[in-house]
Amino acid sequence: MLIVSFILLYLAISKKFEPLLLLPIGFGMFLANLPLAGLMAEPVGTLGQEGFQAGGLLYYLYLGVKLGIYPPLIFMGVGAMTDFGPLIANPKSILLGAAAQFGIFTVFIGAVLLGFTGPEAASIGIIGGADGPTAIFLTSKLAPDLLGPIAVAAYSYMALVPIIQPPIMRLLTTKEERSVVMEQLRPVSKKEKVIFPIFVTALVSLILPSAAPLVGMLMLGNLLRESGVTERLSKTAQNELMNIVTIFLGVTVGATANAETFLKPQTLMIIGLGLLAFSFGTTAGVLLGKLMYKLTGGKVNPLIGSAGVSAVPMAARVSQTVGQEENPSNFLLMHAMGPNVAGVIGSAVAAGLLLSIFG
Repeated sequence: MLIVSFILLYLAISKKFEPLLLLPIGFGMFLANLPLAGLMAEPVGTLGQEGFQAGGLLYYLYLGVKLGIYPPLIFMGVGAMTDFGPLIANPKSILLGAAAQFGIFTVFIGAVLLGFTGPEAASIGIIGGADGPTAIFLTSKLAPDLLGPIAVAAYSYMALVPIIQPPIMRLLTTKEERSVVMEQLRPVSKKEKVIFPIFVTALVSLILPSAAPLVGMLMLGNLLRESGVTERLSKTAQNELMNIVTIFLGVTVGATANAETFLKPQTLMIIGLGLLAFSFGTTAGVLLGKLMYKLTGGKVNPLIGSAGVSAVPMAARVSQTVGQEENPSNFLLMHAMGPNVAGVIGSAVAAGLLLSIFG
């Protein structure tokens, strides 16, 4: 396990693969597997009574993951950094975000057929959402023993978006489709941006209450951003709070990866299934984009469908990059941000649905 932790640290520092998460995860794994350190040791006895022994530092910090506190706080920071304007300006893009969740449910079925339990399969499938906090939130509730490998897989594939997605996008689209220049999005008013997070929170919470922690905090962060009266709170959510929670989340998730749970053949299966989930999600998004291209008479560039896998804003940037390779005057970034932020909401809703079934 110490060697595995060194590999993660190498990937984070030398290769710059999601360093903000892989570095804390790798070092947390290193700390938890140091002989005799006991940083993840559980407390013995009852506080205040004779013979009581306190637990390790990481054991107490891990309660923020176990109780479902850290991932929603991360979502609040993401909401404060995200502009939902492109989604509001083009509501049809929410369909692309929904289509990209196809990989989650396809791999869920595949994992069940391979012998994983329902909760384990749900936790593996959510990797396809390319959203680390969502994967951690669901796995900590349904399959905490798999938290280490699932977190590593989820954040690794988020880092590998620019490598994994372009071949799939080129395979499924023609040069003509990739060259489509989309019309400029309409301006979105402040009133729309303020009403949107309130409306989405109410709608999702009424239909799927189990998704409320993630979606509610995402929309709270966005309301802090768009209201115009809480600039200090918005900046805190984006920076100081986000950074603090990211450190605690990464270190404690890494600390759950011990030899008994991580060094198993099923870890390789989880990593492989996660790659399939991510690839299927990208494929479904692009294919729906092609359908919209046909139905609109060539007004929609199918490449923006790949951004529906979440991974904000990296997936949207990949759509922009691949589009410009075919047409240097093409600017797809804002169009791709619609499916991208829809994918964040979609992955949270998918997690809520799986949690309501297996939780």
